[in-house]
Order: sequence, then structure tokens, then C-alpha cells
Amino acid sequence: MPSSIELIVASHVALKDRRGLEELRAHRRQLLEQLRTVSGIDPIRTIERMEEDIKAIDEGLEQLKPPPGTLPDNDWG
Repeated sequence: MPSSIELIVASHVALKDRRGLEELRAHRRQLLEQLRTVSGIDPIRTIERMEEDIKAIDEGLEQLKPPPGTLPDNDWG
């Protein structure tokens, strides 16, 4: 069964919502940075999960990437 993030990413891909995926990735990266500075607990499993989420989001963004040559390189960051 797909994870929650995989279902969310699939929905954004189906809607061709690149901005939504980029915002979701930025949020996950913020959470990841905060987790890396936490003390008093061992957040390793949560960090691993955030990294998996970011990987799934990156895969979704790759699906939305336009074919080579259809946009100038600076239009796709």
C-alpha cells in the first residue's frame, strides 16, 4: 500500500501542481533541519522518514519535468 506522502505526491502530479510539490518539499526540508538540531531525544527514525518523503517528492517533480528542449534551462529550477 502506498504511503501517505506517495498518495499526496501522486495527487499533485495528477494535477500537474509543480508549485505545490516544491512547497511541500521546502516544508519537509525545514522540518528535517529542525530535527537535526533537536536534543534530548533520538530523532533518527523521523529523520529517515523525512528523507524518504523528500525523495518521493523529488520523484514526483521529476515526473512533471518538461521534455528536454521545450523550455530554457532557467525556466525549470
